[in-house]
Amino acid sequence: MAVRHELRFLLNSEAVALGDVRPDETLLDFLRLRRSLRGTKEGCAEGDCGACTVLVGRLAGDGLVYEGVNACIRFMGSLDGCHVVTVEHLKGEAGGLHPVQQAMVDCHGSQCGFCTPGFVMSLYALWMRSPSPSDREIETALQGNLCRCTGYEAIMRAARTISSYADAGNDVLAAERADVIATLRTLRDGSRVEIGQGKDRLIVPASVDDLAAVLEAEPHARIVAGSTDVGLWVTKFMREITPAVFIGGLEALRSISENDRVVTIGAGVSYTDARRALASDIPALGELIDRIGGDQVRNMGTIGGNIANGSPIGDTPPPLIALGATLTLRKGDARRTIALEDFFVDYGKQDRAPGEFVEAVHVPLPQPGAHFAAYKITKRRDEDITAALGAFNLVVRDGVVASIRIAYGGMAATPKRARAVEAALTGKPWTMDTVEAAMARFGEDYAPISDMRASAEYRMLAGRNLLKRFFIETTGTGKPFTIKRYEVA
Repeated sequence: MAVRHELRFLLNSEAVALGDVRPDETLLDFLRLRRSLRGTKEGCAEGDCGACTVLVGRLAGDGLVYEGVNACIRFMGSLDGCHVVTVEHLKGEAGGLHPVQQAMVDCHGSQCGFCTPGFVMSLYALWMRSPSPSDREIETALQGNLCRCTGYEAIMRAARTISSYADAGNDVLAAERADVIATLRTLRDGSRVEIGQGKDRLIVPASVDDLAAVLEAEPHARIVAGSTDVGLWVTKFMREITPAVFIGGLEALRSISENDRVVTIGAGVSYTDARRALASDIPALGELIDRIGGDQVRNMGTIGGNIANGSPIGDTPPPLIALGATLTLRKGDARRTIALEDFFVDYGKQDRAPGEFVEAVHVPLPQPGAHFAAYKITKRRDEDITAALGAFNLVVRDGVVASIRIAYGGMAATPKRARAVEAALTGKPWTMDTVEAAMARFGEDYAPISDMRASAEYRMLAGRNLLKRFFIETTGTGKPFTIKRYEVA
């Protein structure tokens, strides 16, 4: 295996090679401290406010995809073979303002200006993929950008008018795309990257097979995928993450396929890409993913990472458990497949041996005629951490519950099935009397705790009521529980 001792990437128009990179060095610090590119701001240092938004271009198949990311929690080790674009790279004709910038000026989309570069970069990413976006697309693209001054309507107006200034197909990133693709292919030379020693060591495997070999040699290394969780370990808790193994560039872990109504998702698939693959067949899962962080977090965070970190409030495990998902775990050349629900053993403990990693998750699509729902309880609707999350997968035949799988997050030390509640429902008429009788069984399955997000009593009451909500929504009352502003006639 060839080993290279430097990271290689493009920064705006410059080819960069770095041999002195710490595993915990963020892209934000590199830009501001090493390159004096201070248009990228530090606001929250946890991926919430969007002031640090930059674009990262990565090879995807034969093409190049640019996505907005949070530089404050994006580690340098994840950038090998990528193109980083900051607000300083934007320009219009004859060196003037870029169309996104000009639209913000003309529509008065900036007041104090601190957050403005982040908004510009998020709108830039949106403009490239959707030159004439709907209001819904604009709001979704800006979920991860916070502004205390403008009230957002001026920014919305700017977003609607960008294409009146120029054609996105003639933008600098479009014009140079072929050259950038060629350069990035050259940078990715098939080598493993190893930099540093002792507490300052990072590794970028060359392939999934190489990842398996690295973890066999370094079984206690820290795997870093999207860093939406690990990033906060560094910026908020000052934890060491060495040796860090960065897997975001492994294209084989970003694969998605379907066979016999089972969708196989590589562990490195982002929330954004998973949504594209699953939302048409499982609309409730698409709606749930829309509430995970902002666009930047969804572009970085991965399904495999959300599972592997074992958090009891991870958003994807409960719905995936309710769907009957399984995991493929790999250690060296050996693989094993287990039910996702069996992966979570106890708080902070998973059924994963040292050196073993999550390679893929296999998601069965709901049966024809099945009812599936996932409900997330938070203090604010968007970009907030879950207090409790319930997922339901129901098949009713002739008015009787033929099968039901229920899973909750935030109600126990792990994401967990509601087996006592399921038993109380299975084989019974799907009626309110049956549901209310089953609600009394929640105490056999769950013993939630109180914390800053919700009290134990609130979680238990909400958990029971989510089952009642699911019943009402599946029995055709026609009374929506969530008013969706873009779907109201």
